[in-house]
Amino acid sequence: VVEELVDALQEVFRCDFSNSTVPMLEPAIGVGSTFEGWSLCHDDAVYQILLPLKAPRVHVFHLEMGAARQMPAEDPCIRVELECTCTGQQREENSLCLFHHSLKEMTENQDPSFLHSFCTGVYLDVQKTASWFQTFVMSAWTKLWFSSYNSMKILPCSRSCKLQVSNNRSATLFIEFIFGVQHGDSDIFLSSQAPEDTVTPNTRWPVSFAVAELKFFRHVARQAPTNHVYLKCLRTLVHKLVGRSFSTHTIKTIVMHVLTSAGQSRWNMKRFEPWMQDIIGYLRCCLDKKRLDHFFIGNENMPEDIILPLEYRTAEPLNLFQHLKHDLDAHARAICELKE
Repeated sequence: VVEELVDALQEVFRCDFSNSTVPMLEPAIGVGSTFEGWSLCHDDAVYQILLPLKAPRVHVFHLEMGAARQMPAEDPCIRVELECTCTGQQREENSLCLFHHSLKEMTENQDPSFLHSFCTGVYLDVQKTASWFQTFVMSAWTKLWFSSYNSMKILPCSRSCKLQVSNNRSATLFIEFIFGVQHGDSDIFLSSQAPEDTVTPNTRWPVSFAVAELKFFRHVARQAPTNHVYLKCLRTLVHKLVGRSFSTHTIKTIVMHVLTSAGQSRWNMKRFEPWMQDIIGYLRCCLDKKRLDHFFIGNENMPEDIILPLEYRTAEPLNLFQHLKHDLDAHARAICELKE
């Protein structure tokens, strides 16, 4: 149902904006725990949909990744530039080209410019993008056959588009559309999604590894199609540990490292206890060393089908537990919580 709804919305989008100066939508990608197969609660599961954005005609997106040695970039932005599309003959005839005419001249006979509608200064604005898409969904909903049998409500959110879809049988779906711009042809995106406990400026698009994570778990599933015990372990540990000293990202990183170090020969192991012992043991070892390497930065054991930018593949491994070296109280709390 979710895939059908997303496809229907994208079809309406193509019809409504085929020749407009708005961000173009690439094929949607389902990401997060629901699509990875380990969602904590099926009834309240949130289906996260990444919508890759492409610059509209005569515009280009330039990803500004911040300091060259900073991995991942802390303050990445998406700069929008106009792209000249006119030929020499068009210049001679003084025909309209966005690049060579001022915004004032352009807006006399056309819609407000992309820079005005979607950007703050010359940078793509997350909140303006989310607000525009929410407005589109509201208008598109009545054109979908889903609207005859379901009600839809847009939930408050400034950096994404969250939908609550309910049918006559009181069944409810939660769908969150996240926006992203691809880093080259890699599986890394600059995403509208930001950590919940931080205040992120509207022009900041944090680096997202969601597609790379999805591809990793699908890679394991292809090699071990009848075994999902490791996902049960992941679900159990996220339920027990996240919210205190450990984040979901930390637990997923541990599980991905354990799967990689175990090797494909063990991926079909179906007993819960050995998997859980391996994962807990790996986490305990990382805490003792105060070191947990980021899975997608400087990792030489990456599956070949996961595409990373060169600078991520060749970078020095990033220690996610670096803060524990300087905060002994946090380190003690983490060890204590793991023992509980």
